[in-house]
Amino acid sequence: MKIIEPINAARAARPRKKASGNWNPDWEPFAKLDPAWTEKAIALALAPAVAGVLDAKTIELIGIALDASCTHMYAPGVRRHIERALKAGATKAEITAVLQLASLQGIHSMCLAAPILLDELELHAQRQA
Repeated sequence: MKIIEPINAARAARPRKKASGNWNPDWEPFAKLDPAWTEKAIALALAPAVAGVLDAKTIELIGIALDASCTHMYAPGVRRHIERALKAGATKAEITAVLQLASLQGIHSMCLAAPILLDELELHAQRQA
């Protein structure tokens, strides 16, 4: 497994987008407040991708799932990872399956709310009777 070394302050000052190609401009405030912490967080996030354990296609499919998830929804990342996944040999069906799986993360909203709705509809009907 490849170990990612902490990035020194001089390197932290360089644009991270050039270093990884995955820089999200929303991270800029963190980088301004604490460049060293931000670089460590990025190194941690990139570690699985650069360790060499997973193939490029799998890494990009995971990237699609993460960026498309309801807790992230980062369109530029989804586009970038889809482009890279296609270049790595992913099929339309594989990418679609990843998007379908990622969309199920939000299913908990329905699992929580549907029983409440059914209860409330029943109570409402009883009150109307």
